[in-house]
Amino acid sequence: MPIPSNWMPDATIARVILHWTAGAHKATDFDRKHYHLLIEDDGKLIRGIPSIDLNTMPKARSGYAAHTLNCNTGSIGVSMCAMANAIERPFSAGSQPLTKAQWDMASTVVAELCRRYTIPVGPRTVLSHAEVQANLGIQQRGKWDIAKLPFDPAFDTARECGDRFRAEVVSKLGR
Repeated sequence: MPIPSNWMPDATIARVILHWTAGAHKATDFDRKHYHLLIEDDGKLIRGIPSIDLNTMPKARSGYAAHTLNCNTGSIGVSMCAMANAIERPFSAGSQPLTKAQWDMASTVVAELCRRYTIPVGPRTVLSHAEVQANLGIQQRGKWDIAKLPFDPAFDTARECGDRFRAEVVSKLGR
């Protein structure tokens, strides 16, 4: 188990939202203020400052992790430290591209979170920030994390990336 049990307090959680920081490969204090869990380029797991229970339903509490516009209550924010200076179109992964090690650790971490908080894996419960608007109907501000995979260019839409991620989470839950 890569997530220490004391990082997963009792809470009522409905979903996990996957992000990238749009920054460097190492977690900064700024990054840690906005996400519950962060994953550095080598797959190292970093604890965010807000506790998961601050984002509990039915109402988030003071100090919660503000990672997704109008969708923080009941949501755990997991972010991969990557994609500084990335450009969506024409695609450029920037100076700190998302790594396969981060992606693999993210699916492991999200599988653990789903198990711990009894979250079923589906497009409304395990999704990337880029899928929030389409899957949950909550307007976002042009977020495209994760709609491209720098380590596998065959996946180049939010839905394709999300479906691949969910399949990997399900596979890890089955182990």
